[in-house]
Amino acid sequence: MDIELFNFELPDDRIALRPAGRGKSRMLVVAPFGVTEDRMVSDLPKYIEPGDMVVFNDTRVIPARLFGKRGEVNVEITLHKQINQFAWAAFARPAKRLKVDDQIDFGMLKALVLGREGGEVMLKFNIEHGLMDAIKAVGEMPLPPYIAKLRAPDEQDLEDYQTTYADREGAVAAPTAGLHFDDILLQRLNDAGAEMEFVTLHVGAGTFLPVKVEDTGDHKMHAEWGEITPAVADKLNACKKNGGRLIAVGTTSLRLLESAADDNGIIHPFKGDTDIFIQPGYKFRAVDALFTNFHLPKSTLFMLVSAFAGRERMLEAYQHAIESRYHFYSYGDSCLLFRT
Repeated sequence: MDIELFNFELPDDRIALRPAGRGKSRMLVVAPFGVTEDRMVSDLPKYIEPGDMVVFNDTRVIPARLFGKRGEVNVEITLHKQINQFAWAAFARPAKRLKVDDQIDFGMLKALVLGREGGEVMLKFNIEHGLMDAIKAVGEMPLPPYIAKLRAPDEQDLEDYQTTYADREGAVAAPTAGLHFDDILLQRLNDAGAEMEFVTLHVGAGTFLPVKVEDTGDHKMHAEWGEITPAVADKLNACKKNGGRLIAVGTTSLRLLESAADDNGIIHPFKGDTDIFIQPGYKFRAVDALFTNFHLPKSTLFMLVSAFAGRERMLEAYQHAIESRYHFYSYGDSCLLFRT
């Protein structure tokens, strides 16, 4: 498909630089047949029916943005996928100044360049045991580029850019739909009759990469590691069998659920990489509703919501959101979408 089919104009002042606060953001409900409702995130339990299952991504963001030196050259590294206990794939700036066997010095942490392709490098760190602690000591929170270019990360982001239920370390970007939830909202979902389960998808920095092709069919997704345990898969399938709906919190949860589902909608245990690319024409097999933030124009995530709820309907909904002064992106407001 032509990438321009997913384009729209967004004023800079609609990009949220700070969150409104957990449970305090606005929520645009996009119902079937183009009906939209302006609500608040705190209204989400009103759309829950007993027996529904709300699925969260429990990944925990690590401080994956590292600043070091290769000789006299300053190097910025954004880790995006762990390969093994001492090696990571990463995006580098300036990548052209790096070559195989170069050493990058991050102070207490050092890394050897094992390979480079375009702006991506493979790094082997000099610490095998306790590497995550070393990364935490020298790294900073990897705010999305559209926020980082407007302000520097600070201590508040350590709390704001992490879900309250974050558990398993490994993400280098937050599953941002989950940033809206606090303990009060989670309890209200439970009181409304929803079951809640957690899956894990370690979000990679590739989620922020622009689509540089004119035809979406030529775009290559970066793989991300995820897991759905057998026990959780059984509960998800029981929900569907009993007539309940699966409501994914965030595109990361949705992508993992769809990766694990077969053509009959049965969700199987999953542990490994997924590079699923969802665009219009995709046949959804598992997820019935999606709670998500507003996404970038011409991004794979806007393609995903267009596939889920209809491209024209989403363009109209986004235009309504822009005119109604909703805030966009990671720290912005949210949408509740129902599958066409």
